[in-house]
Amino acid sequence: MILVQNMGLSIKNEIILKDINMEANQGEIWGIVGRNGSGKTMLMKCICGFVRPTEGKVFINEKQIGRDADYPSDVGMMIEVPGFIPYYSGYKNLKLLADINGKIGKKEILESMGTVGLDGGLKRPVRKYSLGMRQRLGIAQAIMERPSILILDEPFNGLDMDGVKEIRELLLRYREQGKIILIASHISEDIEILCDHVINLNEF
Repeated sequence: MILVQNMGLSIKNEIILKDINMEANQGEIWGIVGRNGSGKTMLMKCICGFVRPTEGKVFINEKQIGRDADYPSDVGMMIEVPGFIPYYSGYKNLKLLADINGKIGKKEILESMGTVGLDGGLKRPVRKYSLGMRQRLGIAQAIMERPSILILDEPFNGLDMDGVKEIRELLLRYREQGKIILIASHISEDIEILCDHVINLNEF
């Protein structure tokens, strides 16, 4: 579960977020919408523990972020532009990330790449990937440890129509499996097709 209670964020006396409340449970997709600069990415960063809110509380699976845990466990995330070592292959980048936690091995990494339509055996360095391939790799790193919660910032950026359809279908399958998914998107169709609940930051 993701529980956000009366969360606010101010930076240098500027109010970024105010009075954010949400309770996301298993098998739900939540959308975050808002104009540029409305705080979509900052909200995700607060939920993930990368930024500490100045007001309110964030709980992930009953642990308060910043008190019981610095960062949530069992969460896969892709926030802002995915960053990878440009001269390594996609697989090698994911292997380095997987080795941090030591939860998965080659089999799971290759499966996650295949799930998003990437060839895990491709030796091409990431610097030669298209924008869409980089986006798919970012989603692969978010899902590869099979987390129960996914937090994805503009997951459809750079994808062609077929790619958008594939990732939408993937997220809907994950919802059926009981995962909690939080996405930010500036495309209203994504929100309408996928989301059970919406946080509209334009209203704050």
